Amino acid sequence: MNIIIIEDEFRTAKSLENIIKELKPNAQIIGQYQSVDQSVEMLSNGPLPDLIFMDIQLADGLSFEIFKSVKITCPVVFCTAFDEYSLEAFKSNGVDYILKPFSKDDIADALRKVDELKNFFQQKSAHTLESLLSRLSQPAEKTSFLVFKNQKYTTVHTHNIAFFYIRNDAASLMCFDGQEYTLNQSLDTIASSVSAKQFFRINRQYLVNFKAIKEVEHYFLRKLYVKLIIETPEKLLINKEKSHSFLNWMEER
Repeated sequence: MNIIIIEDEFRTAKSLENIIKELKPNAQIIGQYQSVDQSVEMLSNGPLPDLIFMDIQLADGLSFEIFKSVKITCPVVFCTAFDEYSLEAFKSNGVDYILKPFSKDDIADALRKVDELKNFFQQKSAHTLESLLSRLSQPAEKTSFLVFKNQKYTTVHTHNIAFFYIRNDAASLMCFDGQEYTLNQSLDTIASSVSAKQFFRINRQYLVNFKAIKEVEHYFLRKLYVKLIIETPEKLLINKEKSHSFLNWMEER
């Protein structure tokens, strides 16, 4: 297997090379490039490898720029220090990743997945790269909300919020300590601004924190009944169409 490493941190690249050689003694590292420009030049003038390990943030820009100039038809494993919101975008579209700082086991898992997906070609998900670039340019996830109560403004951090819900046609948040605040945003807006890993929209009325979930039961008509560690005004039910995605979200921890 011929492999190229695109990484602008020398020590990281060297560590990656050593681990690959240990795991795959027959693998050949046929190139190590440090920038977008260098990668485009070398990939344009030489044969493509069987696999590329590619950092995302290089000294002269995002490595996704390489795909605009070079047609890459081999599997790519992205090395990244980005948060999990971006990692999920990679994973859901079939491109593997390793998170810095990585371990030998991380590289072994990535290589094993590539072996299993040896017929995977990057052009199958070319649209994914454009979508991801758009996602990365969006504002960062909210980590707190400004609230007003008893003539005072204060901030509530998302890790202290058990759930958001609609009450009297307005969105409110409920804290783990029982404090409740009304917000001037819609639940749709809130759901799009908080971490998709931390919060799940179980129905039109409720957006719940993973940490607030006590247990989940099967209910009538293939629904799920979600019980939280604090009491909710209504019984929290997830319809059968959404049950699968909810259980997958629960499992991805």
